[in-house]
Order: sequence, then C-alpha cells, then structure tokens
Amino acid sequence: MEYLVNQTRIMFIRGDITAQDTEAIVNAANSSLLGGGGVDGAIHRAGGPQILAACKKIRATKGLCHPGEAVITTGGNLPADHVIHTVGPIWRGGNHGEPDLLSSAYRNSLALARENGLRSISFPSISTGAYRYPKEKAALIAVGVISAFAAANGKPEEIRMVLFSDQDLQVYIAAWKKIAL
Repeated sequence: MEYLVNQTRIMFIRGDITAQDTEAIVNAANSSLLGGGGVDGAIHRAGGPQILAACKKIRATKGLCHPGEAVITTGGNLPADHVIHTVGPIWRGGNHGEPDLLSSAYRNSLALARENGLRSISFPSISTGAYRYPKEKAALIAVGVISAFAAANGKPEEIRMVLFSDQDLQVYIAAWKKIAL
C-alpha cells in the first residue's frame, strides 16, 4: 500500500528491514547499542562489524541511548547507507510514559533523517517484539507520528513501514486507515 502526504510517499510493505534500499533503515535497538535479538541482532549481523564499531564510538562519547532517543551510524554491508538506531519503550501496561517514548522514537528518527539530508527511510515495528508493546497500539502511534511529520515537513521523500508478516502489515494498514485518512 502506498499513500502520499504533502510530498512524502508513505509505503507499507511486507519484507526484511535489512534488505531495504532506502538511504537509512531504523534499528529497534536496545540502550547499549551493542546488538541484541530480533531486528537489532539481524541488522548488526547483516551490516557487519562497521555498525558495531560505530555504535561503540557513540557509546564512548554519549553513553547509553535512552528510550525515545535516536543516533545514526553507517549502514556497513547493508543496502542502506545509514542505520538510525532508536530505543523504544518496554511495555509495562501503558501507564509509564510508553506512548510518549514510542512517539519520540519515531519522531527523533525522522528528525535525524531530515537533519542528515536523507531522502528515504525504512522503519520496522518498534518495541513490538521483545519489548511487548501491543502491535495495534504501536501501529496507531507509528502512523500518527509519520503522517504528522510528513504533513509538516514534506521530507523525507519516502517513508517505508517494513513489516515482517502479513498479519503485522494488515495491522499497520488498518491503523493508517483509522489515523491518516
């Protein structure tokens, strides 16, 4: 599915985040930035040691990356030139600031792409794996932030939501239809 907001093409696709040919992909990272399971582990494995080396440099100067924050590194061996690492919140029932932190993770990733002049970015479903954020709630936040950012900025020119399963894809498309149309 594809939609146009302002001058931004927003796409919802089923696929592998590590195979996206956008200028940046977003990593649903943990605070250490040193790799992990799920999307984080897949990106570090596919991107090679250059990503880990860049993350270690960031850690040495900045320390941990806290929930809602985002940093940018090389894409290493990935088709994408850059990886934007963001830390989503761990779901603890929804009354501990999780919606604001998840919104910040998407918004700060988009702002970092804009600041670096990137024309295209691909997102996974942030916090819905090991961090257990309910997918329907996460999807509404993701599409709300993406839609608002595109409407206000017209950049990046292309934003992809890359979902791993057909079921996840349908959840995000349904959320888009509720929020953005």
